[in-house]
Amino acid sequence: MPRAKKTALTQARGMRRIPTDAERKLWSLLRRRQIGGWYFRRQHPIPPYIADFACIEAKLVVEADGGQHAESLYDAARDRRMMAAGWRVLRFWNTDVLNNPDGVARMIWEVLGPLPDPPPPLAGEGD
Repeated sequence: MPRAKKTALTQARGMRRIPTDAERKLWSLLRRRQIGGWYFRRQHPIPPYIADFACIEAKLVVEADGGQHAESLYDAARDRRMMAAGWRVLRFWNTDVLNNPDGVARMIWEVLGPLPDPPPPLAGEGD
């Protein structure tokens, strides 16, 4: 395994053990396919970054940000790089996650919509 990926995985595992209050709240909304049946991972490596939450099927990253992220050039560059790789990025302020979790969940649902139906079986399959 490449060293950079191993380091990102180790860092992500460590970050899962000590979530912020907003990350804990957001995870309670996203886990167990609660939003339209979509599956999210937390502290998911998207090298060279680690996304707070990622829905791989929809290529959606959801971030919970504190005040240190206001007008962050690093975050803007990070978002551009993720978007160039085909990811959509949603950012929510920690205060919004903590004080209006239903509104945050609704906004995520509006971006994702319902989980697409699986394709029908091919002829001869499933008989």
